[in-house]
Amino acid sequence: MIKILIVEDEIPARKKLRRFLDQVKETVSVEAEIDTVHEAVSFLKKTNSIDLILSDIELLDGNAFDIYHEVKVSCPIIFTTAYDQFLMNAFESNGIEYLLKPFSFERFQKAWDKFLLLRNNNATDHALFLKLNQIIGNRLEKYKTRFSANTSQGIYFFETTDILFFEADEGVVFAIDKTGKKHLLNRSTLKELETQLDPLYFFRINRSELVNKKFIERIERYSKNSLALKIAGYEKHLVTSQSNTPLFREWIEK
Repeated sequence: MIKILIVEDEIPARKKLRRFLDQVKETVSVEAEIDTVHEAVSFLKKTNSIDLILSDIELLDGNAFDIYHEVKVSCPIIFTTAYDQFLMNAFESNGIEYLLKPFSFERFQKAWDKFLLLRNNNATDHALFLKLNQIIGNRLEKYKTRFSANTSQGIYFFETTDILFFEADEGVVFAIDKTGKKHLLNRSTLKELETQLDPLYFFRINRSELVNKKFIERIERYSKNSLALKIAGYEKHLVTSQSNTPLFREWIEK
């Protein structure tokens, strides 16, 4: 018996998750359906028998990450949300999958299969927790998590997760952070950056710009074969090239 906790404040979304759980082959038991941060914290402090949490992010009384900051859970979490800017937070909070609404049963099944793989390879909750953190840690260590820039005052550092996008201008590469500040990178090209950055979060939309999925607020039609991207904290739109638009459409839904 697989014990499930659903953390979701929308009734239709909870019903959808119930339907999807009814379609999996394994026997499951939904132990509770919770719609607030407060109630989730209270529930998780009283039980450690949950095998999997299906969690929305924006709840009635706040952000679901407040739950997992206050209560240390030893089970994996599949996040289900309409917002894509919380990807990094999800992987830092026992997240094993990030399902963007609306998602199909096929997409849910892939997330479920990943959970089963983790579960079947570990005999205890403690072992599962260690395996999960190993997977997350290996992924984060594989890619560059911070950059440095030289100034007349010395070298300073900034985090990859704070970068809106990278921009190449006449052979020089800049990183634009969430405050709008431009950082001149040393001896870097966009081609090199593509190999250093996690492709789950970063995508080269044209010859001169490499964007962070976390900060894409809205996508608009620019031309027949190009899209305009509204980036959080940045006034101008970024435009995909015609050749990269089809690949971008696939990437943004992952």
